[in-house]
Amino acid sequence: MNFASDNTAGVAPDILGALAAANLGFAPGYGNDPATRAVERQFSALFEREVAVFLVPTGTAANALSLAHVTPPWGGVLCHQQSHIMTDECGAPEFFGGGLKLIGLPGDGGKLAPDTVAAAIGHYSGHRPHQVNAATLSLTQATEAGTLYRPAEIAALTGIAGRHGLKVHMDGARFANALARLDASPADITWKAGIDVLSFGATKGGAMAAEAVVFFDPAIADAMHERRKRGGHLFSKHRFLAVQIEAFLRDDYWLRLARHANAMADLLQARLNAAGVKILWPVEANLVFAVLPRALDAKLKAAGAAYYARRSDALSEGEMLVRLVTSFATAESEIENFAALIKKG
Repeated sequence: MNFASDNTAGVAPDILGALAAANLGFAPGYGNDPATRAVERQFSALFEREVAVFLVPTGTAANALSLAHVTPPWGGVLCHQQSHIMTDECGAPEFFGGGLKLIGLPGDGGKLAPDTVAAAIGHYSGHRPHQVNAATLSLTQATEAGTLYRPAEIAALTGIAGRHGLKVHMDGARFANALARLDASPADITWKAGIDVLSFGATKGGAMAAEAVVFFDPAIADAMHERRKRGGHLFSKHRFLAVQIEAFLRDDYWLRLARHANAMADLLQARLNAAGVKILWPVEANLVFAVLPRALDAKLKAAGAAYYARRSDALSEGEMLVRLVTSFATAESEIENFAALIKKG
């Protein structure tokens, strides 16, 4: 009954097999191998246009390096106040960005609203050279609350950003889970909706350690090779990143893994609803946020259930908010066992 994170799962079988196969023989280093070239072609086909791709081992590196690349050191990055870059990356965007400023904004269910973004741009504009000016907007798909931006919602936000000269970054650590749920193509929810650069996540979806920075205009990516190298994130045995992504994308494996994780989240939500447990936000990806009595939390933890508590000032003293995350490796039996414990009270 492990619902702590999709990071706690192992490596998906096809990806583990690809790593084993890549371990045979020799290949050029630093991204000059055939697997890396194949992945670059995969991404261009996936997004229906020529893109520039840079593989890195962690999501923090993908976010920090991409934000640093499109934001000047004196610029501000508008983001949700609960976004991963704001709360869980130990200042990496600011560090790699040479002093750029993260500006956290409120928003229901982990999402930013157009009026909020427009007001923030207005506040962080014009007072030069004394004030940090808004330079980049960062959106998370799926959000930290497990909710999703629809294409029209993304376009509304990027339209505001574009009219004021801001670049737009998307943190896609759970991009696969979002895409598997939406009736849209990868292009529809990225460059066609106004996204400039995407942090494409694979680790949470089943890889061992592999993420990609995808620029939808290769011209913007000029000198990203040097930025990645200078930041210490250019793997010498680069093929071991590339083969993970290649296997992840092959024959829609990534979406099949994500659909399973999402289906397990749906089942978990259904069982919690049947037990009278309140779900805080719509379950749209593979995250379920539930309100539990503290006594029940203690019982579940004693029985071996793993998940994380989240702070919420809106709950009573005897309640707590917990985050339950499913993955490609989650089994129905885990959910049924968890639900049975809840029913027993």
